[in-house]
Amino acid sequence: MQFRRETIDGSVHPAGSPLAGHPLFASNDLDEAREKVARVFCPHKLDVVGKGNLRAEHNRVPGENLSLNYLEYGAKTLISPGELQSFYLVQIPLNGHAAIACGPDRYYSSARAAAVLNPQHPVSMIWEAGTRQVLVQIRREALNAHLEQLLDMHANRPLAFEGALDISSGPGRSFRNLVLHLVSEIDTGDSAFGAPGLMNRQIEHTLMTGLIEAHRNNYSHFLGRRPGSPAPRHLRLAESFIAANLDLPLTIEDIANAAGTTPRTLQLAFRQFRGTTPLAFWRDRRLACAHKALMTGQPGTSVTDVATQWGFTHLGRFSQTYKARYGRSPSDTLRAALGTDWSD
Repeated sequence: MQFRRETIDGSVHPAGSPLAGHPLFASNDLDEAREKVARVFCPHKLDVVGKGNLRAEHNRVPGENLSLNYLEYGAKTLISPGELQSFYLVQIPLNGHAAIACGPDRYYSSARAAAVLNPQHPVSMIWEAGTRQVLVQIRREALNAHLEQLLDMHANRPLAFEGALDISSGPGRSFRNLVLHLVSEIDTGDSAFGAPGLMNRQIEHTLMTGLIEAHRNNYSHFLGRRPGSPAPRHLRLAESFIAANLDLPLTIEDIANAAGTTPRTLQLAFRQFRGTTPLAFWRDRRLACAHKALMTGQPGTSVTDVATQWGFTHLGRFSQTYKARYGRSPSDTLRAALGTDWSD
């Protein structure tokens, strides 16, 4: 497919679309488009709504933890993937608009408002005919890990963005401009994005920081907090005690006694400096240990053994908590570690 149209920076590019040098597919076949997009995103429902030529086009440049994409549907389309699970998706319209439903949020995306889709919420969208978008796909685990680096604390809940991202002014506009600048650099062959090495990693970190700072989320109040005094000694003692006794059935009284303070004082310290509770902190540390054990599993390892080792006796609840935190089930993680994962 070759179109003559303006590029992002206003110049005319005979090849037409952004990232044209990195085509994934171009097709008028609905089944082909659905299958090709699902390979790099996730299985989803894709239907043409009303009349019109599908004229689907998808260009893509993968990096280490995120990818830059250009996606267009010539016809009005219904797209319903359910939960994205393993990645966040930022959709920046170049023209046209889309109706977005993501969990409890309902809004329209446009050239002034980008959509940011959370992986833990069901998603459904309608793209108007001819809508052209640049998409940033970010691995869920990588973005949550980057959040923890920015916070300098453990995030006990998955990062969740709220509503549309204003890209007409302020930090949102800066984020949009950065993404589109990278796309333009890729189109001229002057970008390090996608190449192995520290430069690509730094570009990805900058994009993730920009998104987290630009768009309101459930950790915005921590990011906006002025630097205060260091964490108090009893909080640091409690964290050290928890780390040394992860495999034991601790109580709040056990932790408070080891830290030389009262349960209430300890609760307040964890709330103020860590955004969580002592027992939730302890549970999440055990969950991280279970995740590491599953990621490095050897033949003979079972999910039950790992869960039990780290104090999770209710396997159903463990699986649910684990999937909410890491975007996949414990058994899928173990299968991938053992090389028996059947997914692409």
